[in-house]
Amino acid sequence: MNDKEMTVGILGGMGPDATVDLMRRIIAATPAEDDADHIRLLVDNDPKVPSRIKALIEKTGESPAPYMANMAQGLVKGGADFLVIPCNTAHKYYDDVAHAVTVPVVNLLALSAAQILRRYPNIKRVGLLGSTALEITQLYTPAFAHYGVETLFPGAREQAALMALIREVKANAHNDKSIDAFNCAAEDLEDHGAECLLIACTELSVISSSLKSALPSFDAAQILAQHVVERVKGRFSHS
Repeated sequence: MNDKEMTVGILGGMGPDATVDLMRRIIAATPAEDDADHIRLLVDNDPKVPSRIKALIEKTGESPAPYMANMAQGLVKGGADFLVIPCNTAHKYYDDVAHAVTVPVVNLLALSAAQILRRYPNIKRVGLLGSTALEITQLYTPAFAHYGVETLFPGAREQAALMALIREVKANAHNDKSIDAFNCAAEDLEDHGAECLLIACTELSVISSSLKSALPSFDAAQILAQHVVERVKGRFSHS
């Protein structure tokens, strides 16, 4: 084991299954021949983080910021060299986390936008498949506006159905019928001029294989996993 290799801290639990999904993606992307070749992950998979849905959509809940800042400090004390926040919506509190620690915190929003524009430098509209909280906060707007790219969300009916699906995935209660909302939202985005799609919710990343679209599609969770491996190892496996 290389003692100098960086340790990754993951602020998890938002939601728990999505955290495990990211870990699987990191493991799959890591070039490894033995256990010791894999990356050390310090994971605080804490589902008690105050609800982003209640705080941002329902306006009834407390801010997750202090809780997340405390999680970040715990991970750093445990030896994390840099931190990642798998939840897209939780990046509303990115600054609170970043200011609470002395190690780098990866900004998934900026990372995703940069990756898409590297692949498709001439696109002008990106369709976002994510939480209604992401639409309310317009978190991705500045990241894409930096490249002169507009962000689109599905229409109200399609977004409501997508949000219902996200809640079902959190409860492990989704089925083939509810997953239809995923593809209906993608179709609506295509109809309104999206040139590519970004899965911008880690619950939707869990069911990403269900997305069927003719448009180029990116998954923020996969982008993050590959970034982690590249940052630690300098490369990643394509297998």
